[in-house]
Amino acid sequence: MAFDAQESFPVMRPAVRETYGPADLSGEPIFAGGFINFGHWRDIDVDAPLSEADRIRSQQDLYRRVLDAAGPLQQLRLLEVGSGLGMGCALALSERRLAEVTGMDIHPAQLKRAREVHAGLLKEAPERLRFVQGAAERMPFADAEFDAVVSVEAVQHFPDLEAFAVETARVLRPGGRVAVASFFAGGDAPGRGEDLAQLLETFANGLDIARPVTALADALTARGLSAVRVESMGPQVWAGWDAWLARHYAPDAWPRNFLRAYERRLLDYYLVTARRP
Repeated sequence: MAFDAQESFPVMRPAVRETYGPADLSGEPIFAGGFINFGHWRDIDVDAPLSEADRIRSQQDLYRRVLDAAGPLQQLRLLEVGSGLGMGCALALSERRLAEVTGMDIHPAQLKRAREVHAGLLKEAPERLRFVQGAAERMPFADAEFDAVVSVEAVQHFPDLEAFAVETARVLRPGGRVAVASFFAGGDAPGRGEDLAQLLETFANGLDIARPVTALADALTARGLSAVRVESMGPQVWAGWDAWLARHYAPDAWPRNFLRAYERRLLDYYLVTARRP
């Protein structure tokens, strides 16, 4: 694993550095409200005209689904890996009565934006919210520091799932839970990466890494985590995501291929949970 001599975590891959730095994906209209995820659309009528409020709710509901899977969380310490603008951290803090929320992101530009967006909350409750620079493969925290670890639509960027699993197991206290939501390649047949790269620019340019969900589940199991569970959330994600994209992109634009990839079983969206014994 390559490390920057001036930093204590792995060097960012170029596509990640550009997308979350100068390109500022959080500013794109498709990610309304500062969240950066595809959304959980179960309780939204995706056949009706969608509003920006619907879109924001879908992204909040994805976080709620993940927090539910990691909970109960009252008066506990939560870490979000790949926290972006910190919108999920703020939602967790306001809705789950947590003792402390830490948002960790590898990108300094994202951390700067998060601290600006949540300046009021950081000033009001500095002991309950913080944003820290670090990588999924090398977290700057003490052993057993957290009661729960969550990650929402970030693990597709992590180059080393085994190292992420090692660090997750290390920073979780005994009895602590991890909940990860993201999209993964469908199955483990050879050629999935090439197929996805032909359909989706984010796989072609290296932003997203094509791996089956079993790669994460197996890595968590290998690190001694128990009750590892994998749940497809495809029916709650893909149709709504595509309905929202239809407001912004023509049918033949590459982002509309996410739904096509799901329909061809090349891609699906999953929730992965586990517990540290």
